[in-house]
Amino acid sequence: MPARGDERGDRRGDRDVRRWETCGQAWIGALRHVWAAGEAGLEDGGPIIEGPPLLFEISSLSWEDPILHEHGDRARLVRRAEERTRRVVRGRYWPRLHDLDGHDQIRWVVDLLRARPWTTSAWISLTIPGEPADGLPALTALSFRLHGYRLIMTAMFRSQNVHRGYLMYIPLREVQLGVAEELGLPAGPLRVFVDVPHVHVADAERVASVLAAVPEPNAA
Repeated sequence: MPARGDERGDRRGDRDVRRWETCGQAWIGALRHVWAAGEAGLEDGGPIIEGPPLLFEISSLSWEDPILHEHGDRARLVRRAEERTRRVVRGRYWPRLHDLDGHDQIRWVVDLLRARPWTTSAWISLTIPGEPADGLPALTALSFRLHGYRLIMTAMFRSQNVHRGYLMYIPLREVQLGVAEELGLPAGPLRVFVDVPHVHVADAERVASVLAAVPEPNAA
């Protein structure tokens, strides 16, 4: 069930932001969003079911999420969790976050927020002007903001296969927690915006079975 919205957030006019307590709940919610409102589409990987743009928040994220363990890709979950136990972990986006054209963008964010905690300029891009289209990352930008004495991070995806989206959300939470720790502040929810949320037609049967196994909130 989606987490209860923050009343102050509603007064700020962000009622369109969907909120879920856990990563598993967010995953099911994103799948249901595409399944209910999606249309036939096409992307580089083949035919897809494409949903409307999606903006949501997740309060807590863990590799031990019971919904993910029950209905997600268990082999990939175990592998990702084991990777986090290594002393040095550098995911696929590490170079773009920490060494993009020689710039450590995460360090830049921390230094900026320390100097100007009120700023809304702590945005970083993960794209490189002129790079080949087939090398363009799905995750295009991260935004960091201090609000209510917490660090809010927004991850922006140009496109995402939400059938496997949870495999990105938990590592992104670790980025958020790392910046929050540097600033000596707690982390707020992880906010995610996906411009083209979709599932591959080849995965449609699997998605249907997952949604059938997880009742909708308040369903009989």
